Amino acid sequence: GVVVLGYPRRIAIRSRTARLRVPDARPALINALRAFLTIGAAALIWTATAWPSGATLLVFSSVTIILFAPREDAAFGMAQNFILGTGITAAFAAVIGFAVLPQMSTFAGFCAATGLVLVPAGALSGQAWRQPMFVAMAANFIPLLGPANPMTYDPGQFYNTASALLAGVGLSALAMRLIPPLPPELRARRLLTLTLRDLRRLATGPLPASAATWESRVYGRLSAMPDQADPLQRARLAAALSVGAEIIRLRRIAERFLLGASLEAAMRAIGSGDSTAAIGNLERFDRTLATISPDAPGHRLRLRARGTACAISEALAQHTSYFDAQVPA
Repeated sequence: GVVVLGYPRRIAIRSRTARLRVPDARPALINALRAFLTIGAAALIWTATAWPSGATLLVFSSVTIILFAPREDAAFGMAQNFILGTGITAAFAAVIGFAVLPQMSTFAGFCAATGLVLVPAGALSGQAWRQPMFVAMAANFIPLLGPANPMTYDPGQFYNTASALLAGVGLSALAMRLIPPLPPELRARRLLTLTLRDLRRLATGPLPASAATWESRVYGRLSAMPDQADPLQRARLAAALSVGAEIIRLRRIAERFLLGASLEAAMRAIGSGDSTAAIGNLERFDRTLATISPDAPGHRLRLRARGTACAISEALAQHTSYFDAQVPA
């Protein structure tokens, strides 16, 4: 702390760049296909029919598909609730717009009339039960009502806008129904396979700048694990996270003590999916470190390397079937 205050220029400031990491590209590509087809269909309908409310159709179909598609298995159910909420708020907007507001002439009356829908819908959107329905009611009420100064009461325009809004939401729900997401079992297997492939590349390829790069990638895949994944799959992903971080540390320590050749056989075995050979080579590497005199510099670091090798061996022995699995190139 004193050095920082006295000699601030001596402190190297590392610039950190945020990187976008996608746990698995296939679900994202499916969502992109849904959005492309939905927006394309809405634009085609607008162009072919010259619908005056075609822009509303395009906007709400785009918003709905982008908002709900990443929710995977829950996307279609949420879209259904969103359609239901839009239909309910369209009915409320018709009642408020054509029966209540014509009787009001003050701003306070306008606030009271719109608050009859917005306040309950906004309050109920904060709870878990049918949340998308109440969010749709709160979000779509004002666009459907279309307040203006002076206020115009045109039933034809209102029903045209309401039809376009409902059609846009319905078109998005149809796309999510026709193009379903990957099953949870397949998503979990893909996350495990991608992590194992990256782990094998880590064992034999160039090292990342820091262990945090590897950890952030696997943390993203852990967070993307579907709720239906069983505990063993989560344990295997956590084991891969630990083994990858330990491999980075162990390879750097081996390079420091010029023992990279002794460790190379173990890393090749991990890279080829042979846990038995990897455990044997790690034991030989451990014995090599043990032969170095405790009085030689770096004794504590060598002890740490031996502990790291032991931790990798235990993880490989516990999850042999996973670490030895076949991985497509």
